[in-house]
Amino acid sequence: MLPTVSRGRSPSTARPAAPVFAQYLRRIVKWQQMDIEYTFWQMLHLCTSPKVVYQHTKYHKQTKNQWARDDPAFVVILCLFLVVATSAYCAAYDGSFAHGFFTVISVVVFHFLLLGIILATCCWFLTNSYLREEVPNSHVVEQHVEWLYAFDVHCNSFFPAFILLYVFQYFLAPVLIAHGFIPLLLSNLLFMVAISYYHYLNFLGYDVLPFLDKTTFFLYPIGLAIILSPLMILSGFNPTRYVMNLYFS
Repeated sequence: MLPTVSRGRSPSTARPAAPVFAQYLRRIVKWQQMDIEYTFWQMLHLCTSPKVVYQHTKYHKQTKNQWARDDPAFVVILCLFLVVATSAYCAAYDGSFAHGFFTVISVVVFHFLLLGIILATCCWFLTNSYLREEVPNSHVVEQHVEWLYAFDVHCNSFFPAFILLYVFQYFLAPVLIAHGFIPLLLSNLLFMVAISYYHYLNFLGYDVLPFLDKTTFFLYPIGLAIILSPLMILSGFNPTRYVMNLYFS
């Protein structure tokens, strides 16, 4: 009897995870093999038409037989953007070169990469353990969420938040850190939109996988952000001022 394949499933012919990840790491130092133009196309459309980006993810699965990107250009360019943006903050608000250097390293290594690895691992475990569709019979080939794809989803979701909380906030900082109701309102709205859009893109990233079920779970944090935002406004908490004080006293 030939094995049957359920909706959205395909025979498991994907390459082992370790060689794929090793190849991914080797390409980080090889700029000639990175598709810079396609990376900028993705970044643009993540801010304007994110569903188009994940439609291309389906094409990548069909051609490369893996959901994750095999090109580290997105991560490399995003790290460079973080270095530039954080350096701009340090130049404007920090008079110490040593402290500024430490701030840049901590933002890139800890706040983006390390936190991203932790979040991607949690989502990878959650989706593979609880959100995959039930296999109807033993002849159906199972599919799993690749860890590298979970990290891709985090990076995709992080970029628009980076634009809002690193770029826009930099230019609006003189207004946002001021005292008064308007700065308080604008700061909370900015963070609420950034957090909500992050989780919306997170949802799109997993919803595109046809073997996952109940992916609306990833939209729940948006409701929490919408509820907490007016509470923080009423309590007088300004997230922009808090973050600026945390980094630059």
